Amino acid sequence: MGMKVLITVVYLFTAVSAASAESLPIYFGTYTGGGSSSKGIYRSVLDLETGKLSDPVLAVEAANPSFLETHPNGKFLYAVSELGGAGSVSAFTIESDTGNLRLLNKQPSGGAGPCHVSIDHTGRNLLVANYGGGSASVIPIKADGRLGEPTGFVQHEGSGVNPKRQSGPHAHSINVSPDNRFAFVADLGIDKIMIYRLDGEKGTIVANDPPFAQVKPGAGPRRFVFHPSGKFAYVINELGGTVTAFAYEPASGALTEIQTVTTLPKGFQGSNACAEIRVHPSGKFLYGSNRGHDSIVVYRIDAAKGTLTFVEHETTDIKTPRNFNIVPTGKFCLVANQDGDSVVVFRIDPETGALEPTGHKVSVGRPVCVRFLQRNSIK
Repeated sequence: MGMKVLITVVYLFTAVSAASAESLPIYFGTYTGGGSSSKGIYRSVLDLETGKLSDPVLAVEAANPSFLETHPNGKFLYAVSELGGAGSVSAFTIESDTGNLRLLNKQPSGGAGPCHVSIDHTGRNLLVANYGGGSASVIPIKADGRLGEPTGFVQHEGSGVNPKRQSGPHAHSINVSPDNRFAFVADLGIDKIMIYRLDGEKGTIVANDPPFAQVKPGAGPRRFVFHPSGKFAYVINELGGTVTAFAYEPASGALTEIQTVTTLPKGFQGSNACAEIRVHPSGKFLYGSNRGHDSIVVYRIDAAKGTLTFVEHETTDIKTPRNFNIVPTGKFCLVANQDGDSVVVFRIDPETGALEPTGHKVSVGRPVCVRFLQRNSIK
């Protein structure tokens, strides 16, 4: 890269970081093995007016950084390393002049196959779900962004009715309640969303009463999300091809099922595995991804009941949508095509929630996570 080009790239990232009303820095997690062209975590910039993405640039080399999370203060990024054996989580500082990442340290994830990370609302704890180990951990975040020794750990037990995918527990995501009092772990292997009491000060998680919410046997819950109102929550079931809606009781942490709907069109006969789920920032719409049918399914949310009504399946230029994300303005949806080696941008219709192709697309080797860089009140 010539000096003139380098200066341009540095200026571009610095400018868009400052002018967040116009542009949004983005990071892509990827798979790096198995013939993938990816070398680690990539960065790009989204034009919030047009939906155009800048050409992705390697932010840091890393092995299978499949799931990412950015710190609320906008200074740090965390990534799992989805490799064989004991899992680990890496902490990176985000260089303010370029947006590149610099490794701070690593810590054990507490189990094999870490696949999901989130940060509690205080910004002081990183929570990790270990798919292979069927466990979840809490790791403190130090003031300088480094990860401390794990302070919380839970091990799941049991199995499900699907012998190929549910011979043991497989924790697939971990999310914190709006008030930071509970942690919810969707476990694909045991068909439960485990509910834990979270102590943000101590960084611990312990069993709650009620201890879990049950989904249909063989459903395989994967990813979990709260409605902005805090009244409802949703889980996408990877094996069953469904989304389950819950009423949420914030005093006890209890989840009560109110509806389960299919993610697939009537008559679909192929194999399919659901992946990601998102609620639109407005709270009006819900989105889920289908790998096999290769689509994003869209539902309208009833504001009073939390129930879902089908809107559409969007399939344009989508291939194995492992992960997707909706920009904070609610204007665009970015879909990571794991087997399409691309990230494609859709405009969201504010009235119907339907996805409209923008024609904007960038090449990334085996992308599996989309994360935005924002700053809020946490310092």
